[in-house]
Amino acid sequence: MQKKILVLLLGFLLLLLPASVQAAAVKNYPLKQVLILSRHNIRAPLAGRDSALAKLTPHDWFAWQCKPGELSPRGGELEVLMGQYFRQWLEQEQLLSPNAQPQPQEVRFYTNSFQRTIATAHYFATGLLPVANVTVEHHQKLNEADPVFLPDLPDNETFRQQVRQEFQNAGLKKKLQERGQRSCKVLMKLLDFDRSAYAAKHGPIPLTGAITPLKDGGIGLTTPWSALVPASDAITLQYYEEENDWRAAFGHRMTEQDWKDAAALKELGIHSLFQTPTAAKALAAPLLTVIEQELTKNQRKITFLGGHDVNLAEVLPALGVEDYTLPNSIEEKTPIGAKLVIEKRQGQDGEEYATLSLIYANAQQLRHRTALSLNNPPERVYLQLKGLKANGDGFYRFTDLKQRIERATADGTH
Repeated sequence: MQKKILVLLLGFLLLLLPASVQAAAVKNYPLKQVLILSRHNIRAPLAGRDSALAKLTPHDWFAWQCKPGELSPRGGELEVLMGQYFRQWLEQEQLLSPNAQPQPQEVRFYTNSFQRTIATAHYFATGLLPVANVTVEHHQKLNEADPVFLPDLPDNETFRQQVRQEFQNAGLKKKLQERGQRSCKVLMKLLDFDRSAYAAKHGPIPLTGAITPLKDGGIGLTTPWSALVPASDAITLQYYEEENDWRAAFGHRMTEQDWKDAAALKELGIHSLFQTPTAAKALAAPLLTVIEQELTKNQRKITFLGGHDVNLAEVLPALGVEDYTLPNSIEEKTPIGAKLVIEKRQGQDGEEYATLSLIYANAQQLRHRTALSLNNPPERVYLQLKGLKANGDGFYRFTDLKQRIERATADGTH
């Protein structure tokens, strides 16, 4: 009797788990292809130490070993470590053989044309395919934007009105106001902002005021705390790069929640804007076209697309991904170096299936340059798609995913 109750209890607990975490089912779905949409790894702040950043705090910022906006040496090392983990995983899945040297048609590395995205791809390829001669493809001059990754917004009033209406209907302003205020308070304390040159000249940062989408007609929000956004970006990167807690926090004692609050300000604009489906689909359409093309190439085994947090921030809502939480990350939605991984698998029934997940190094793995392996993996969060039903093993039919991508692309180009 007790054994029967135990079996029933275990069965009930399994039903409570997301189907996607039932890893035992994977062996029945051989991996055919993997597509990786990656955010670049740790970079220096876009604003240099002697820019407006210096005026926001009396403290000296971290002394970066690279130019503003470029991938740092630590960022490169972390991508090698992530590539090594992917190599172990894909060898286990038998998509790669040890010391693989794939044919050109089997692997594609394509990135935006910035130093940090190109370099991220090279370092990741070094870990993934250490004895292969991998070509990293980019289409513009160095540090010029590729419109596949950073397209212009549609230049018409109908589009702008639709985005503003969706922003209003979603009730985003109140949520942003509350989150922005909390973030500003933590950030100003961390920076000792009241003793800064900026405060002496301009006074305190207002915590309330107008919040509108499409800042200056482009990506982002108009907010009362815009002056602090570069500091939120810079302090997040300093936290990753500086292993000493005291120096990373300018001598303050910070909790994990404090760091999340400090990082939140830079994320609010992008992630809030892309909660409006019209904006998400319009910005994601060129990249979704590439993703759909890559996933339907029969000879392709691995595709690596190297971009930015904005690319993950637009693609995920454009595809209708359910809301998710990321454990052990101070960035709430698109952590540094994070990778959207789409797996295409072959079912025993002859159908093709797919899963989507975010794979990322957690905050401590980033800060301490932890070697990643099958025994010490990065974080992985499986993503669920609104309106699509997965099978009992947690896999979506690939044809359903393909139709979802095509529909989102069509909606974004209209």
